[in-house]
Amino acid sequence: MAYRNGTYIAFHAGGTADPTASDIKYYRMLKAWHEHDDIEFEFINSHDKVAGVRDTSTKATLRRSLVERLNKSKNMVLIIGSTTRFDTDWVPFEIGYAVDSCKIPIIATYIGYEWITVPAELRSLWPPAFASRIDSGTVRAIHIPFKQKAIDDAIRQFNHDNMPSTPLNHYTVEAHRSFGIAI
Repeated sequence: MAYRNGTYIAFHAGGTADPTASDIKYYRMLKAWHEHDDIEFEFINSHDKVAGVRDTSTKATLRRSLVERLNKSKNMVLIIGSTTRFDTDWVPFEIGYAVDSCKIPIIATYIGYEWITVPAELRSLWPPAFASRIDSGTVRAIHIPFKQKAIDDAIRQFNHDNMPSTPLNHYTVEAHRSFGIAI
């Protein structure tokens, strides 16, 4: 397997290139945090480690590119919004390959939540590929709100050599407070 130091980011694009109509805006927010000099948020973006593909590329070409990116990743940030569970194309593939082949942890980050202390209560938002791996115990995941400091901590902490201990890990109330998240 390739040298794995990147963070792979998965999100539901909703079949559109319109950034206001899909979760790509949250991916772009992660990139903006990383690029901002006054924000402590560091990660190696796996999407930047492989040549880009065009929207007109064949499904086989896109798949090869995703596999190459995942093979170079130490963890996956899965952005979960209200429509993520409806993705039947790339998000299920990305989850399956990340967990089953790459054996990397998933940092499940939820849009619109201030804190996450009982991940099972968010089951209705999970894509089936994620839910089935939680049920079978094959995924190691941390469930966190889409908050810069929580995401930064999880990216730094969890990787293929340091996995969350269960499929339903979450930060404590004290950890949320340390990130500036009031509970």
